[in-house]
Amino acid sequence: MIKSELVEKLAAENPHLFQRDIENIVNAILDQIGDAMARGDRVELRGFGAFSVKNRPARVGRNPRTGEQVDVEEKYVPQFKAGKEIRERLNRE
Repeated sequence: MIKSELVEKLAAENPHLFQRDIENIVNAILDQIGDAMARGDRVELRGFGAFSVKNRPARVGRNPRTGEQVDVEEKYVPQFKAGKEIRERLNRE
């Protein structure tokens, strides 16, 4: 599901709200999650999961084409861990 599909689904389930208002709400939520992660904070949505930032230290890698050594800089990557409820919903039979 992409963001526009999420907005459309929420608009269909909440006909008393304008679609532009729902879009603003979704954008505000996603912006707050992104801002928190940019600060290095962990964001937990109970029942859904937790977003966090993982540090990958600098290392020496290899260019797969030439085999030449390449210095790879330190970087931060987003990480998501699904919550218990969402895992259970995915694994129901």
